[in-house]
Amino acid sequence: MSATTDDSLKLGSANTGTISGGHLVAKALRNEGIDTIFTLSGGNIVDIYDGCVNEGIRVIDFRHEQVAAHAADGYARQTGQTGCLVTTAGPGCCNAITGMATALRSETPLLHIGGQGATSQYLQGSLQEFDHVRLMSPVTKWAASVRSTERIADMVSMGCREAWGEVPGPVYLEIPRDLLDRSIELQDCVIPAAGHYRFSCKVMCSPPEIEKLADLLVHAEKPAALFGSQVWNGRSHREALELIRTFDIPAYTNGSARGIFRNNDPLSFDRTRDKALAEADVILVVGTPFDFRLGYGKSLNPAAKVIQIDQNYSVIGKNRDIELGLLGHAGTIFRAVVDAVSGSEKRKMATKRKEWIATLRAAEAEALEKLMPLFKSENSLINPYRVAYELNEFLEENTIYVGDGGDVVTISAQAVRPRRPGQWMDPGPLGSLGVGTGFAIGAKLANPDKEVVCYYGDGAFSMTAFDMETANRFKAPYLAVVGNNSAMNQIRYAQLAKYGDRGNVGTLLSDLPYGKFAEMMGGYGEEVYNPGDIAPALRRGREAIARTGKCAVINIWVDPQEWSPGTKARLKARMAGK
Repeated sequence: MSATTDDSLKLGSANTGTISGGHLVAKALRNEGIDTIFTLSGGNIVDIYDGCVNEGIRVIDFRHEQVAAHAADGYARQTGQTGCLVTTAGPGCCNAITGMATALRSETPLLHIGGQGATSQYLQGSLQEFDHVRLMSPVTKWAASVRSTERIADMVSMGCREAWGEVPGPVYLEIPRDLLDRSIELQDCVIPAAGHYRFSCKVMCSPPEIEKLADLLVHAEKPAALFGSQVWNGRSHREALELIRTFDIPAYTNGSARGIFRNNDPLSFDRTRDKALAEADVILVVGTPFDFRLGYGKSLNPAAKVIQIDQNYSVIGKNRDIELGLLGHAGTIFRAVVDAVSGSEKRKMATKRKEWIATLRAAEAEALEKLMPLFKSENSLINPYRVAYELNEFLEENTIYVGDGGDVVTISAQAVRPRRPGQWMDPGPLGSLGVGTGFAIGAKLANPDKEVVCYYGDGAFSMTAFDMETANRFKAPYLAVVGNNSAMNQIRYAQLAKYGDRGNVGTLLSDLPYGKFAEMMGGYGEEVYNPGDIAPALRRGREAIARTGKCAVINIWVDPQEWSPGTKARLKARMAGK
């Protein structure tokens, strides 16, 4: 320890009236309710760590900043609180860009604090000096740099407020190292009082709009509702259930909203979404934009009256005309419209919708029947649908399911039904491969009593799996399942369809026994070659985690010539120029 550092520590401990910049960061984080930071060490940020020790904030350090960013994102999704990522300057910040962009498209409230060279060396070319604010601006809602130690806590609070404003999302705050290391008089600091600098985010539209919404839903003959990630992120799932029961509306989910309704709920549907949206006369779309997942609005019945509820004004009515757009928090709006209908109207709706609901239920059964040969396939080259089916059978009431890959997620959506709200996580609309490891660690740290299962494609697994060691080190073990076809197979299909055999260029990977990866770190690994061996292997992985406290990897060799219908359909649409 250097004399300068030693003197600084003695000063801090001897004089309780002074505080360092790093300790101000930690104090502001604690005021925000942040109990964990996700990081990779660097010289610019060490005083933040010391402050976190003082404030009782967990420091979870990773092997790569991208994984740390995904973990902060996953932790925020699971806790409903602000996620916090702390990186050093230069490459530390750069490595986190994918995680920040993922959080932006997925609307996750995330505070990224980044180091910077000393202000006295500004533009002199100090080690790792970079224009982080400009770099991070396109992948955040707000990016700024602190200019004085006295303002550090104030600007941390400001960043958190920006992360939650309107639609949630990530923000970036740069703090130069000399401002972090500097000690100042506590009385000179600007420290907003906890709970007094942020307002409620549960904003609601006007009463006339609620009345119009109620009128449209009451008079619909064949309504359908699609609930997106904002419904879970805003913890509006209970109000969503009350809404569909009150108005007798068949309901579908995507993104983080998967699992908000019980699988056996008579109004919960999943395999007939295309049919429902194409035939419904009134369509309620909540918390999900008309993006590629909805054919940019073209997959909705052109004659339907479309209602859109969203926290983001810029997506309402984007790509498709709508009958009614409502800006605000989903649960607050749901509660208001439920209160707006009478008991007699509820009874009329229940009678009127019976035939429509029965039609969709019959179509659901037919769709499942068509999938069963794939789900039960006994092919010696394992069908990836069989893997997804076995995973769904394996899930328990408290299992959080994470999907990481291309067709891995698309096929999972056909089979995997999370048992409770918040127990489905996927890359989101940015389509970021490599999220699985960070998401799994963040989910397990947020829910130590729950099981976490992450199903990777082999391409996605190889991107970030080394941080499985981080999971073991911090006692956050999870079950990793790899669908291994030795290829970046979703992209491979598009190339094969367009270029023939030349489509294999840039998409083929080596045949690697990833089960040995877990063994290297003291965990359990297994290779699966036969469909009948999937379920026993999954059970052995679960048992091994309970026994060893370390991650397990079940590497399942799947048929590289099988793709999801969605992959084929997207290519067909792209080739047709749609």
